[in-house]
Amino acid sequence: MSAKAHAAEGKPYKCDQCDASYAQSQQLMLHFLSHSGEKPHKCDACAASFTVKANLTDHVRTHTGERPYTCDVCKTTFSKSSHLRLHFRVHSGEKPYKCELCEAVFSQHSTRRLHMRTHTGEKPFGCEVCGSAFTARHSLNVHMRSHTGERPYKCDRCESAYTQSYQLKLHIRSHSGIKPFKCEVCAAAFTVRHSRKVHMRTHTGERPYKCEHCEAAFKQSHQLKLHVRSHTGEKPYKCNLCDAAFTMQRNLKSHTRTHTGEKPFKCEQCDTSFSSKSYLKTHARSHRGEKPYKCELCDAALTKKFSLKMHMRIHTGERPYKCELCNAAFARQCSCKAHMRTHTGEKPFRCDVCNAAFTIKHSVKVHKRIHTGEKLYKCDLCGKAYSRRSTLKSHMRSHGGENAYNFDLNEANFSMQGM
Repeated sequence: MSAKAHAAEGKPYKCDQCDASYAQSQQLMLHFLSHSGEKPHKCDACAASFTVKANLTDHVRTHTGERPYTCDVCKTTFSKSSHLRLHFRVHSGEKPYKCELCEAVFSQHSTRRLHMRTHTGEKPFGCEVCGSAFTARHSLNVHMRSHTGERPYKCDRCESAYTQSYQLKLHIRSHSGIKPFKCEVCAAAFTVRHSRKVHMRTHTGERPYKCEHCEAAFKQSHQLKLHVRSHTGEKPYKCNLCDAAFTMQRNLKSHTRTHTGEKPFKCEQCDTSFSSKSYLKTHARSHRGEKPYKCELCDAALTKKFSLKMHMRIHTGERPYKCELCNAAFARQCSCKAHMRTHTGEKPFRCDVCNAAFTIKHSVKVHKRIHTGEKLYKCDLCGKAYSRRSTLKSHMRSHGGENAYNFDLNEANFSMQGM
């Protein structure tokens, strides 16, 4: 007798609507409910209903908070015995479910099923709002909160709220100061195990996430995902107020503040405020005199990595941004954008005192010094002061000729915003 026939012999109760068979008549009766859709066991606290009474019993614990199943090893409690059984594999290391296409192993059948979608590319759960697709329903549910703004997990010590429970759990450690995951190589400690795993790559040099389009490799998967967009040109985060689009959500958030005028990040040493934390971080270096980004070809030192990148084009002569209407080319995209306004005549930046209009935001800033009388640029030799750097440069020549003034352009205009 074949193994299949032997198994069928041990399950005499057969469903007449499908191929299922069972060892006990009660199991078959429960199975019939899956065809009829009948769910006779109803929750008194909400609208949920179930085919099996045991499932209702488990569900009721979500209302009562009861967790009768306790792990003997770590004392974690659970509302279902099946959850405890799966949890114990964390301690035993048991991973009975193996991927047929790679060497990955899993402690749960459902986790393996999700993993298989990384091979097939299947993303059956689609967002009806933006079209994003996900491999798991839970991921879609979490994603939907980015549209609804829902943050159901709230901290009872401060006003912070989160879209996922694990985020709240990690946040709580910021109050307690607990960092249970310690590096075995150095003194670093982390609130989450994954952060330690990523940190270890700074010691090993491991970069497991490799780009298929170039030789770039990264320590974290999200870094690779962002990098790939530099090849594909994908900018999924779009501004609702203008045509701007971004590769990262945080950049869109910062950009939106250019419309609202919000500048929540304030300097502790002066009254300046900024729309993003990175701008504040860069500004703080002006107080400390810190210029960590040094040019390998000259003595220039700069406060920002981007400024160094722009500065290097002085040496290379690179001008990647070209005007579509003439032969002009520029080292910076904002310069090209400003140049295009000489063709269109557009002057979007206006003085709020006299209504004068300008092609770039920086020109408005300089112009307003006429109204305020502000003169930032002072001559060290005679004490005269000027509202424009270029005017001071011209003045310095009166002291010693064309080359007397060694004008420092290393930082000039590399951080102009709002063009």
